[in-house]
Amino acid sequence: MYFINSFLFCGLVCLIAELILDNTKLTPGHITSLFVCIGAALDTLGIYDYIIVKVGGGALLPITSFGHSLIHGALLGAEANGVIGLLIGMFDLTASGITAAVIFTFVFTLIFKAKD
Repeated sequence: MYFINSFLFCGLVCLIAELILDNTKLTPGHITSLFVCIGAALDTLGIYDYIIVKVGGGALLPITSFGHSLIHGALLGAEANGVIGLLIGMFDLTASGITAAVIFTFVFTLIFKAKD
């Protein structure tokens, strides 16, 4: 049942994104930013951790988990280092993902040529 819940949560996130994309004038970049903010808000309210417990890894795959990681790291950093810990902690949990995105983007721009 754990795997089914993970699959259904990821599918629900994708379904919501597709409905927003098809029925509004928002671009994929807007929707991505919206989902990061939703994940951050859910983590701030303590709801996202409950979702992770219920659906497992399925809650850690969608873009909402990036917002969760940003806020979660910021709050942990604030507990350890005060106000400056907000900035340090925010990038502590997400540094590997941001670094991978920059490196892969660089490599793919060397390999592929952009279309007009």
